[in-house]
Amino acid sequence: MERKHNSQQKLHIRRGDTVKVLSGDDKNKTGKVLEILREKDRAIVEGVNIVTKHQKPSAGKPEGGIKKIEAGIHLSNLMLIDPSSGKPTRTGRKLNEKGKLQRYSKKTGELIK
Repeated sequence: MERKHNSQQKLHIRRGDTVKVLSGDDKNKTGKVLEILREKDRAIVEGVNIVTKHQKPSAGKPEGGIKKIEAGIHLSNLMLIDPSSGKPTRTGRKLNEKGKLQRYSKKTGELIK
């Protein structure tokens, strides 16, 4: 019998986390993760990587116009901010009391959520 593996990769960032941008035009900005795009290895962060989108008027949206929206940032350019200390930290995984893997801060050693 063949072993079954989890097809989804484990990520160091989840929706709702506060992250710091490590590189790019928005370097050193922080924001809350709104969405994770797993297939592209990207995240949409609130107030970071703002792009201008031109929207053509249509029957559904007759006003059209120019809108500013957040675009995705590659996960490798984001670092989790530790909720307890407020500083950026790397993350790891270790077993909790119930035997499940849970993220922890490598800077402070505390479990994250």
